[in-house]
Amino acid sequence: MPGYVYLTALLPLLLVACTGTPNYEKHGADGALTPQNVAARPQMAVGKQVLWGGIIMKTVNLQDRTQLEVLAFPLGSNEKPNIDAASTGRFVVEKAGFLEPASYAQQRQVTVVGTLAEVLPGSVGESSYNFPLVKAQQLTLWPVYRDRGIGSNIHFGIGVGSGGSWGGGVGVGF
Repeated sequence: MPGYVYLTALLPLLLVACTGTPNYEKHGADGALTPQNVAARPQMAVGKQVLWGGIIMKTVNLQDRTQLEVLAFPLGSNEKPNIDAASTGRFVVEKAGFLEPASYAQQRQVTVVGTLAEVLPGSVGESSYNFPLVKAQQLTLWPVYRDRGIGSNIHFGIGVGSGGSWGGGVGVGF
C-alpha cells in the first residue's frame, strides 16, 4: 500500500516535468523568410507558411478579428523569440475573434505559425513601412517572468514529518 501512496504523490510532479514548450505545426514553414525580406519583396512570399515571433508593439481589436503589430526576432530552439538578437523587421498577426488587449499587451512575447496573406502599408512613427500580414493558425503568448527584485533565489526550509506508527523523517531543502 505505501508504494501506491508514493506513486500517487509523484505522479503530479512527473506530469508537470513533462510539460514544455508548445508543439508547432511548422511543416512547410519557410525558415528563410523574414518580415524584412518579405516587406521588400512581397510577391515572392504571399501564400507561404511562416513561423515567426517577437514582441507585441500594438494590439487592435476589429469587429471579428484581432491584429497584433509585432517587432520580430529570430526564434530560439524552443521557438521563443530571442530578444537579445537583432530585430528581423515587423509584421502583423491576424487572429479570428477577440484577443484581450490586457493579455496581449505591449512588450509581451508571441510566436505564430500562419500563412502570409498580403503586405499592409503602414507606418512606424513618421516612416512608411510595409507590414507582412500573417493569418494565424497557431499563436502562443509566452508567460511573463517577473524579476522578484534584489535578493537571493536560494531559499532554505526544514520540514519534519511523521509516518504514524511506521516511521518518520526530517528533510532539508533549498
